[in-house]
Amino acid sequence: MHYGVGVLPTRPRKPRDKAKVEVGVQIAERWIIAALRHRKFFSLGEVNGAIRELLDKLNTRPFKKREGSRRNLFEELDRPALRPLPAERFDLAEWSQATVNIDYHIQFDKSFDSVPYQLARQTVEVRATPTTVEIFHQGKRVASHVRTRKAYAAITNSEHRPASHRAHLDWPPSRMIQWAATVGPRTREVVERVLEAQPHPEMGYRSCLGIIRLGQHYPVARVEAAAERALLTGALTYKSLESILRHNLDQQPLTPPQTPRSVPGHVNIRGAAYFE
Repeated sequence: MHYGVGVLPTRPRKPRDKAKVEVGVQIAERWIIAALRHRKFFSLGEVNGAIRELLDKLNTRPFKKREGSRRNLFEELDRPALRPLPAERFDLAEWSQATVNIDYHIQFDKSFDSVPYQLARQTVEVRATPTTVEIFHQGKRVASHVRTRKAYAAITNSEHRPASHRAHLDWPPSRMIQWAATVGPRTREVVERVLEAQPHPEMGYRSCLGIIRLGQHYPVARVEAAAERALLTGALTYKSLESILRHNLDQQPLTPPQTPRSVPGHVNIRGAAYFE
């Protein structure tokens, strides 16, 4: 496809399928390799020069049973059919299949690349070259990204996001925290802790939006109680808060973690100092 040619392979172990090729190898062995078998060369350039000289002599040698030479046939038949090489070199590509996640990203080579959000949960084909990652759906290219070699890095095209997600792209962390404060101080603290735990605050936006939107499905008081329990247990994720609300754990009394009791002294207990 890249060079615009067709390949018709011969059958294995059937030399008659490629008789002209076999004869061409035989002629090269007799007129070039055999002619040079007693000569000694001390550089690759010297060998190539000797081969070029004999090859030109072979191509201009007249046929015995027909007019002309191999050079004449090349000029008459082959050269007019030659075409220039493609402008770009052929890139060896790796093909695979992937399923689009609900966050409209696919995973390839330990990284994540976005596709249009309408393709969520669809199966797509991935064509990866050393420099690019192309994603196809039903034979049509739907996304193209620069290939990253960084593990677990996400490459997202803003046009692939739904409108509701694009609306939050320019939000600073302070606006996310202010929105969480409308639910309650405990929810705000959870959001602050989630944003602080990420190398970049934007990486925690998805989890924070999920936490804030829990107020659309549960009473605000329950969300606040779930946030208080999450702060106490250290389970500061959207899934943890959603699980607390789903299992009604927010309606159970909070029990602060018990401080570990000190081990009583005893002659048979040596303690950590013994091993220092």
